Amino acid sequence: MDHRPQAWGRPRDDVYGAYDGSYLNNSGPRTVTQSPVVTGTSVIAIKYKDGVVMAADNLASYGSLARFTDVKRLRTFLDTSVIGFGGDVSDMQFLDRHLKELATDESYEAEPTVDEDDEESSSKPGHLNAGNLFKYLQKLMYQRRNSFDPLWNQLLVAGFDSDSKPFLASVDLRGTSFTSPSLATGFGAALAQPIMRKYAATEEDAANLTREQAVEVVKECMKVLYYRDARSLDRYSIAVVSKDGIELKEDEQLERQSWAFAERIKGYGTQTV
Repeated sequence: MDHRPQAWGRPRDDVYGAYDGSYLNNSGPRTVTQSPVVTGTSVIAIKYKDGVVMAADNLASYGSLARFTDVKRLRTFLDTSVIGFGGDVSDMQFLDRHLKELATDESYEAEPTVDEDDEESSSKPGHLNAGNLFKYLQKLMYQRRNSFDPLWNQLLVAGFDSDSKPFLASVDLRGTSFTSPSLATGFGAALAQPIMRKYAATEEDAANLTREQAVEVVKECMKVLYYRDARSLDRYSIAVVSKDGIELKEDEQLERQSWAFAERIKGYGTQTV
């Protein structure tokens, strides 16, 4: 080893030859995500008898800094499905562009075709439903994981399956996937899931929920997340998927907030014994 102060710890050039650092150089900057920097927190969703309700706040945090307060993390797909993104925002933007291209291709393929023998007869291939889209995203996430270049997101997909039944499923950066009557990412898995499971622990329970009840449950969960999760915001997006289409509101405000419970938390504010 070369122990001279100006080159301490490096192999001696006169013994081992000059150090070749060319393997560190490439044609451009590394563009894959190795560690998430700007991230979004919880996405929550619950089924009801005629569809699915999903919500996510509009905050993207730069580490622990609440930096971007107008990042919409719910996306629609072909007016049939809603995708909720938790995790890295740059990977979310990549997936958003990819899904827009997929939706464009699917729209062209789904255009009516006129029969030459009968001009009035036409056939229209079916759009990708939520079940199809979920399988596609599952394969995509698993392929990226196997390439050691994962997309650092957990996705919730909501809509209807091939049997026209409400569909809700989750897939993460490893390609792990599952379905449930209620799902949540991030802190929502610990804070919101117990609340949602009180109302939709099974598919039968979810089938008894009305749209109004499901929306109220989701709003209550968003309020609890704002109280308890330091990476959350009081402005959020909420989507309701039904057979009539998708109703997406992207600038909702939490209502009827009360921080009175904080006085009972040990360590909050001035304590008297």
